[in-house]
Amino acid sequence: MPRAEALPFPVPGLTAVLFGLSGCLVDFGARVRQPGAKPTEHAQPTPGALESLHHLQQLGIPCAWLDDLPPATSHGLAAALPTWVKPPQLPATNNPWPAPHACWQALMALNVQQLDGCVLVSGEPGLLQSGLNAGLWTIGLASCGSLCGLAPGEWQALGQQERESRRARATVQLFSLGVHSVIDHLGELDTCLADISLRQLKGEKP
Repeated sequence: MPRAEALPFPVPGLTAVLFGLSGCLVDFGARVRQPGAKPTEHAQPTPGALESLHHLQQLGIPCAWLDDLPPATSHGLAAALPTWVKPPQLPATNNPWPAPHACWQALMALNVQQLDGCVLVSGEPGLLQSGLNAGLWTIGLASCGSLCGLAPGEWQALGQQERESRRARATVQLFSLGVHSVIDHLGELDTCLADISLRQLKGEKP
């Protein structure tokens, strides 16, 4: 995807941002989903996560995280995140992804009055499909989600060609879902939100 020039914030039309937890805000590679994984070993924020959240907080943009992991696991992972980022109010098992209910419930908990300008960011195909079904803008994460599935050290240990190959395969899978944008990780989020804002200003709808 061509990189858009970053717009000066605030981003026009941005209403709320929902994030996946594992493989997005924390747990690079979504490793906690593998058998025998311990949440405390994977609770580190991913590149750009805390900076993105801080930026959105400065702008007064409400944020929440979503996951379909057991509550004890997900809350263990979220311990590294600011407390103002809202957790889900109901277990995802009530209406499993790709049903849109989890996204709608998160937005209601944030007291969001409209879907227009609401964005979901995740590396999990099921959650992204849920966001699409809910009528949200969607941003897929290629390198740090479950489609690549590697810990940070494993990812860096790969040769450049292998990283590009894995990134390309994940990107194709994410775009095949119908997501609106794909980035590597949250370090690129500001530029991507600027691009979505431009698309909104041109009249594009999710």
